[in-house]
Amino acid sequence: MTGLHRPRARFRALAATLCTAALGAALLGVAGTSSAGAAPAASAPAADGAAPTAAGDKVVGYFTNWGVYDRDYHVKDIETSGSADKLTHINYAFGNVQGGKCTIGDSYADHEKAYTADQSVDGVADTWDQELRGNFNQLRKLKKLHPDLKVLWSFGGWSWSGGFAEAARNPAAFADSCYALVEDPRWADVFDGIDIDWEYPNACGLTCDTSGRDAYGDLLSALRSKFGTGNLITSAMTADGSDGGKIDAVDYAGAAQYLDWYNPMTYDFFGAFAAQGPTAPHSPLTSYPGIPTEGFNSDAAVSKLKGLGIPAEKLLLGIGFYGRGWTGVTQPEPGGTATGAAPGTYEAGIEDYKVLKDSCPVTGTVAGTAYAHCGSDWWSYDTPATIAAKMDYKDQQGLGGTFFWELSGDTTDGELIKAIH
Repeated sequence: MTGLHRPRARFRALAATLCTAALGAALLGVAGTSSAGAAPAASAPAADGAAPTAAGDKVVGYFTNWGVYDRDYHVKDIETSGSADKLTHINYAFGNVQGGKCTIGDSYADHEKAYTADQSVDGVADTWDQELRGNFNQLRKLKKLHPDLKVLWSFGGWSWSGGFAEAARNPAAFADSCYALVEDPRWADVFDGIDIDWEYPNACGLTCDTSGRDAYGDLLSALRSKFGTGNLITSAMTADGSDGGKIDAVDYAGAAQYLDWYNPMTYDFFGAFAAQGPTAPHSPLTSYPGIPTEGFNSDAAVSKLKGLGIPAEKLLLGIGFYGRGWTGVTQPEPGGTATGAAPGTYEAGIEDYKVLKDSCPVTGTVAGTAYAHCGSDWWSYDTPATIAAKMDYKDQQGLGGTFFWELSGDTTDGELIKAIH
């Protein structure tokens, strides 16, 4: 998510910084190496009353709570962009993990912020004395317009994954806390389940975890026992398909039996965290001659996970609605040297698709994704055309659908999400 999935923001003052981090979390889910694998297991039933979704049809988009600050992206924008008509599920990012428990990530954005009539999904302003406001109330209104739309509360992410180590020491207590929070009577109707974005179990992300190969599965088992089959349980996971990488650190195959599906973070494989390059597309679909690290591509991750026994329908293909870039680049093709990260609106080296499409238009494609060389800057990002090709791959592989990080990176009329099928 995730994951740069995504360092997260909890306080308003930190919103801009965390916004960047958050993207990193989802994205770094891949870059930092991944772990996944699962034995064939029947998918858990959808949430009570949910219309069944066929394998291949899921479209899951992350919505970030800190996006309501500097990004000025609100739940209403999901509706006005046309994205709500395409989505089957929304992952609300992020809740925190503290003291071995699920906790609120940003109470103001989540359930306190008052919306005026013009900001609200249904054109009705919040009142000072209503029980629920903020994003949660807006999501409730969005679901009324789209009764089949499901919302999952995602916990962790790049910045807040350190709390999972303590949670893993008492999985039952963790599961109890998550259930109590997600099913809080104030917003229980908003959420249809929970998403776990642990970056990374028994491996290193922002922090290193040594909880052991089975801790992740034990945690998910406790969540399934508590939430039952009437709620969705999903998880972001690493997409590092290299030998001895993060996928190999955990029994992802065994853990799959407790999940409705996995979200392998098939983006952020490469970026200006390697400041001097070589330049490379951050979300390659396949390998290509000169790729900096073998196994860092979507097909390698999917092939490895399926090879472990994880059913294809429990794997979703990840798409980034942003690009990663370098500056000081003279070579137009991938593989060039650089002097550092290209300037970005919120974080150096990262920029939204909605900006890049005009500021640095595509000049070529490689390994199923696009790149652009403009001046001394070099960026890679997906476009409607490359997403359409990735959808063909998704269908050929029999995958369960598509997920993306994250909604605010798209254009106001939803160019990227409309390319997803």
